[in-house]
Amino acid sequence: MQGGILPFSLEEPAPFPMLKNIVTTVIRKDISSLGRITLDETDKIEKMLSFIGASEIDGINYTSLSKNIGITKYKAKQYVDYLEKAFILHKILPTGTSVLQEPKILMSIPYRLLYADYQKSLGGLREDFFVEMMRMVDMYLYYLKSTRGAKTPDYLVSFDNDKTTIEIGGKGKSREQFKGIEIRKNM
Repeated sequence: MQGGILPFSLEEPAPFPMLKNIVTTVIRKDISSLGRITLDETDKIEKMLSFIGASEIDGINYTSLSKNIGITKYKAKQYVDYLEKAFILHKILPTGTSVLQEPKILMSIPYRLLYADYQKSLGGLREDFFVEMMRMVDMYLYYLKSTRGAKTPDYLVSFDNDKTTIEIGGKGKSREQFKGIEIRKNM
């Protein structure tokens, strides 16, 4: 999770400068030519990635990106879509009752470490890793969302009509998020 999974890190003792160059190339050359976006927009995409990487996982969606970057929700969605196609971001849709249908936005491993150190990023890296592994094996998943302030597990994974709730966390996590949770078949 600290950069050792990248093929070039086998021979490169410090892979993060190379990883940063890859991100810059994807944004400034690939996305800008395919997405027909302006130089000013590439700066906003870089600012958006920096914001996502330095922030806590919860609450990163189109609304928070548009507010914090100073772009419209339409542009936030467009930029996230480009970065998801470039395998830098992941969008996970919510499930639950009466929830806003904005995706939770996570990063591919180890991009988060370009914007924050390992200790600060550990919780985010755990979720990034989980989502990346589920995507690699084509597991369908949602993030669980409930009324404001209510504790819920993190994800609902669906496989062969079976549903499993999953809480991502370290040593300090308890079963509190699972109290009173009932996963209905129609979720």
